[in-house]
Amino acid sequence: QVRLVESGGGLVQAGGSLGLSCAASGSVYRLGTMAWYRQAPGKQRELVAQSNGIGTTNYGDSVKGRFTISVDNVEKTGYLQMNGLRPEDTAVYYCHAMLTPVGSEIPRVYWGQGTQVTVSS
Repeated sequence: QVRLVESGGGLVQAGGSLGLSCAASGSVYRLGTMAWYRQAPGKQRELVAQSNGIGTTNYGDSVKGRFTISVDNVEKTGYLQMNGLRPEDTAVYYCHAMLTPVGSEIPRVYWGQGTQVTVSS
């Protein structure tokens, strides 16, 4: 069964750093675009960072210069390095990817299970 498995996250003080990872497991033929979203209580889910896997990245305005997305296409794993964390970065972070399962030619959308990031002031 193809799925995305997230790890990382946790509690950190303001100004600190955390890293998240998102691994595609199961019979995956190809990893396409990957993105990280977050959702804080009472707020809509928002895009944090996106990568097309071949060098093009986009970031939400609030995280530019602090967060870095990267993708290892061989390991089919994505990463989000978060530096200079602020209390307003507190949210559940979800990875999102377009994966093509083995035996298929059609990429499909997959979401990770979500991981909590809490930044204390």
